[in-house]
Amino acid sequence: MKNTFSKISGYSAFIALLYLVIWGGATSCVSPKTIVYFQGDSSRLHSQDVTQNYIPTIQSNDLLSIVVGSLNSEANEMFNTANTAMTASTNYSSVSSGARLQPLGYLVNLEGYIEMPMIGKIKIKGLTTSVAADSIRLRLLNFLKEPSVMVRNLNFKVSVLGEVKTPSVYVIPDEKITLPEVLSMAGDLTIYGNRSNVMIIREENGKREYAKIDLTARDIFNSPYYYLHKNDVIYVEPVKSKMLDTDSRIRTVPLIATIVGGISTLGILIINITK
Repeated sequence: MKNTFSKISGYSAFIALLYLVIWGGATSCVSPKTIVYFQGDSSRLHSQDVTQNYIPTIQSNDLLSIVVGSLNSEANEMFNTANTAMTASTNYSSVSSGARLQPLGYLVNLEGYIEMPMIGKIKIKGLTTSVAADSIRLRLLNFLKEPSVMVRNLNFKVSVLGEVKTPSVYVIPDEKITLPEVLSMAGDLTIYGNRSNVMIIREENGKREYAKIDLTARDIFNSPYYYLHKNDVIYVEPVKSKMLDTDSRIRTVPLIATIVGGISTLGILIINITK
């Protein structure tokens, strides 16, 4: 009788294992073409003309660090107070999103102006940071001897959502960054990320644009969305197989449990009958 029960139990375990293997194999198949980036010419060396030349410009609501230097260190402090006075801000680049301190900076108002000590209001919207620095330096010639000016953007940030390892809002210390670089900062796409349909949401000039980018094609290097703009949102949607896989798991686990339970019950009945 013990041999009969052992055979039935072993058979039940085998059936359950078989279902799990079949189910797992059916839902884990991924084609290489869906996950390989920048597909194209497979030769060892292939060149492509660089057509992108994105140059970011200052926009309203930009927070700027403006560092002034001259032969008069006391006068410099008057202009640099906004860079040394600190305020609490959200640490977007951290997974924990804790608080951090950052300079107050100079905020560009809706009309595109900033206001600095002594020189007053100056319009810098639409200018690059280097051109804005030159404009401010020319104004400072009336007050300082041999002034130097350095301008940097303090609140250039982008959001990454969806099927990436670390979705978050990332503050970009440089003023120029590409889509692949930001996705690398987010830990790359998960195996379930749809590489052929990455959405970029961009708000500029009172309009919101929705663009679809195919990371598996080399055409991305010629896309106007290859270089990211301030406040861009990148959304990586899941592939359909993940949604089907999740739905399959929800439906299949109870089914397997029912089958295993039924086989076990049948085994007990057979044992009772054969006593």
